[in-house]
Amino acid sequence: MFVPGDRQRMIDKALALQTDAIMMDIEDGVAPSQKETARQQIGASLDQITELLQAHPDHRTPARFVRVNAVGSERFIEDIKAVVRPGLEGLVIPKVDGIDQIRVVEDELGRAEVAHHMPGGSVELLVAIESPIGLFQAYPIASSSPRIIGLMFGAEDFTREMNLPVRREGEAVEMIYARSAIATAAAAARVQAVDGVWVDLKDTDGLRRFARQARRLGMSGISIIHPSQIDEANAAFTPSPEDIAYAREVLAAFDAARARGEGAIAFRGQLLDFPIVDRARQTVALAKSLGAIQ
Repeated sequence: MFVPGDRQRMIDKALALQTDAIMMDIEDGVAPSQKETARQQIGASLDQITELLQAHPDHRTPARFVRVNAVGSERFIEDIKAVVRPGLEGLVIPKVDGIDQIRVVEDELGRAEVAHHMPGGSVELLVAIESPIGLFQAYPIASSSPRIIGLMFGAEDFTREMNLPVRREGEAVEMIYARSAIATAAAAARVQAVDGVWVDLKDTDGLRRFARQARRLGMSGISIIHPSQIDEANAAFTPSPEDIAYAREVLAAFDAARARGEGAIAFRGQLLDFPIVDRARQTVALAKSLGAIQ
């Protein structure tokens, strides 16, 4: 969930929410005149979390990420100096078009980690693809650094460069190619794929369809902009009871057939092959990791 870095109350509230990660923002969500305030508040919040975790190691917060300004800008350097500290878990890097930008980030991060006595490589990267050239470079970018844990689709900047209509149609169908390409590049690089935001806070049905479509396209999550969107986002990416039951039946049928020494496995009139069985295992494992089943 994006959280404006200049809104201390929102940062405090976000740190207690049931979302996987928060992305405290110093980029597009913060006015130029408020960027220094955002840096200071985010840095102070990270220090407070560090102290809290030292006193209470079992305390849990969403993963703590910060979206910095564009690589190569003076603001980017100022952001790195202000927010890289032990309480930080990752950076969101906006508007990445090629691996040269990732190299700059690695160099600056390395120096900042040393300055704050942090283990080298401890800060992870979520890289935003927000342009046509970035889309065509998505796989090289995603595989360019061990720090990179995922690609994120920056839909608003991308649609601007494509000169698409201001209003989205249906489930953002005009962006299916770009979203699918990013999900595919992320899968090839074995990192996460995070879809863009659903900007209409009043359109819960639209958010639900968009999130489910993102899951069907191979995304592993979506970005959101308000706590009211958390439940729909989580529901779309958590295996349903029906999915879990089906996956368990597939695994049971597979194990029973193997125990009988059978090679071909039939289940409900369908021939089960290893990719289907593996997907069933992944479904059960994901459900367990999310606490949907024991």
